[in-house]
Amino acid sequence: MQQSGVPYFSQWETPGMTLPVLAEGSQALLGDPLWRHSGAATIEEYARWAVNVCGMACLKMILAARGEIHPTLELARACTAYGGYVVNEIDASIKGLIYAPFVRFAADRFGLGAETVTGVETSAILGLLSKRRFFIASVNSGIRWPEREPPSKGGHLVLVTSASQETIRFHNPSGHNEASQADVTLPLAVFDRFFANRGISVDA
Repeated sequence: MQQSGVPYFSQWETPGMTLPVLAEGSQALLGDPLWRHSGAATIEEYARWAVNVCGMACLKMILAARGEIHPTLELARACTAYGGYVVNEIDASIKGLIYAPFVRFAADRFGLGAETVTGVETSAILGLLSKRRFFIASVNSGIRWPEREPPSKGGHLVLVTSASQETIRFHNPSGHNEASQADVTLPLAVFDRFFANRGISVDA
């Protein structure tokens, strides 16, 4: 497969932060020197949100493909206003991305046609991409190490840019190195081990 030509963005402002985050949790992001680029008001706000914005990173990449660059946390705040994230100020938890509000947000704010898709087989993603340019897929975040067996499916979002009968290509917002970040190509059978059979089909 050729490269997608879709700009890549990590969910961290410094793409190399994945391994520190895995080792130390969101506290590691307090050391991200590029945090201001996120649109966060404080580094604490950035650290709290960045671990939850894989979906916004996917949206950022879709918008960048048509020439628009939006700070990730600005997208997250706007999506939260639609109910795409539920923020609990008592325990500081953030729940999301919630698909249906995201679909409304993408349509209202950016004119993107989007649709929630559930019960989709990995082999059917090729057909989805023939109708809409992108597919935001729910996978286990361990897909950055495709040789390992994931403990479960889903919980993390990647941006699928193309597929064939045998392989699939995607950008992973939390890849830990260049090979696991942009234009990652895997056999469908490997992707299937991580894929939760749901996601969001999005027009360009």
